[in-house]
Amino acid sequence: MESMIETFIRYLERERQYSIHTQEAYRRDLEQFHDYLVQSSGRSSVDPCAITKSECRNFLSGLVSHGFNRRSVARKLASLRAFFKYLLRTGQIDKDPTLNVVSPRKGDYLPEFLREEEIQKALEKVDIQSNVGIRDRTILEFFYGTGVRLSELVELNVQDVHSETGLVSVIGKGRKERVLPLGRNLMALIKQYLPARRMMMGKAETNAFFLSQKGKRLSARGVQWIVRHRLEQVSEKTRLSPHVLRHTFATHLMEHGADLKAVQELLGHASLSTTQVYTHMTIDRLRQIYHQAHPRADKSSASGRSTSH
Repeated sequence: MESMIETFIRYLERERQYSIHTQEAYRRDLEQFHDYLVQSSGRSSVDPCAITKSECRNFLSGLVSHGFNRRSVARKLASLRAFFKYLLRTGQIDKDPTLNVVSPRKGDYLPEFLREEEIQKALEKVDIQSNVGIRDRTILEFFYGTGVRLSELVELNVQDVHSETGLVSVIGKGRKERVLPLGRNLMALIKQYLPARRMMMGKAETNAFFLSQKGKRLSARGVQWIVRHRLEQVSEKTRLSPHVLRHTFATHLMEHGADLKAVQELLGHASLSTTQVYTHMTIDRLRQIYHQAHPRADKSSASGRSTSH
């Protein structure tokens, strides 16, 4: 099974042109399933042809019992389905063990985001007098100002940022390109960051836009650490990640009256239904404001009707 996983990952890279971030997510899910099968059966190796529907169900139910949320479990089932569908299509197995395995309900998932005053404080707290400081501030502003995904920011090259037009080109899911506007604040930061980038690059030669202190392309893990480190100074939320800034970007746009279709285009969502979660968040925010401010509202119940704001 291990060799089949490697073949599947190469297929995602070459045929489907998935990003490194997405490939690694599939790899982690499949390796976790493989490890479960080895441990539960006592086998030293796993034959995908012998995997049963019960084993798939037991794996998923075990994740739930170990505290994985329903959304994570649903994603892992999607990884298994994609893997076995590929094996079935390429003739490596003759039946799909995930067929009719029910995905757990995702529930009313509302992503975390920062309030406007929190994101403002986070940006202001970064000292931009050093090369690292101006880089970190630019990263935060880039996520919040454009709503890009982590993989999109990590893969960004210098030639993708068009300072003369105030636009940036990013490659999203399915290797689809989209062009995003750069705000005035972000443009000003980029102009300060570019000289710092040249100093960080030293004698190395790279097109990568965001660099580590060693002059190499900043890794996804490195960006995650930077974002978490900077946001922890202003927020007590537990999951402070680049995705929180992406959610913050979308939520603030909706709160200020942006069109849902426009937000979908900016985020690079294939389906409008994916973007509609921000409509629910905005309505919930308005409900909270109403219950806190209107003299005839039942203020005592306001907190129970809002999410984490």
